[in-house]
Amino acid sequence: MRLVLFGPPGAGKGTQAKRLAEQHGLVHLSTGDLFRAAIKAQTPLGQDADRYIRDGLLVPDSVTNGLVAEKLEEMDYDAFVLDGYPRTIPQAEWLMQHLADHDAPITAVVSLVVPEEDIVTRLSRRRTDSQTGAIYHLDFNPPPEDVPADRLVHRTDDHPDAIRTRLGEYHRETQPLEVFFRERSSFFEVDGTGALDDVQGRVADAIADTRGLSGI
Repeated sequence: MRLVLFGPPGAGKGTQAKRLAEQHGLVHLSTGDLFRAAIKAQTPLGQDADRYIRDGLLVPDSVTNGLVAEKLEEMDYDAFVLDGYPRTIPQAEWLMQHLADHDAPITAVVSLVVPEEDIVTRLSRRRTDSQTGAIYHLDFNPPPEDVPADRLVHRTDDHPDAIRTRLGEYHRETQPLEVFFRERSSFFEVDGTGALDDVQGRVADAIADTRGLSGI
């Protein structure tokens, strides 16, 4: 099974990708995790990525795609859910061609749909533990009582104005992928609002009838 989870920042892609991975024995792949692992291991691509990140620059597609290619080969091109990748049409074109070259087409693309103002509200309520790096939500996943309030940081990119800027970038650069994927793969829009378990159920229902997903 080869899945792509798609949607704007704050739609819950990471959470639902982890749940899909746990439920169906998949590997959860995010470029952020790939960058961190490669940088820690000091691989050639990791060193390249580190240079761009340290300079505050976007990591070019040649490096990002290379890291994805290495991981897909390691996994024999199966049993994964991609979270937050691809982000652009060129990345998507490369991914589709790379998987086709290895006879491993994408099984399904799931797009989580959440109204913009819900995303602004959702993200603006996130807090990060400055000591452990754990991310909490004041409403849906509050920090444990033993975590001091002064350890909880409201990151600048989780303030409403910054969130709307990120959403604007998403609409310009990433949302066109919807048309791309609709024309080339099994594409499902899923309501991403409400309780996490409810969203997980909708995702499962959306892909249950897709050919090759027996048992889901």
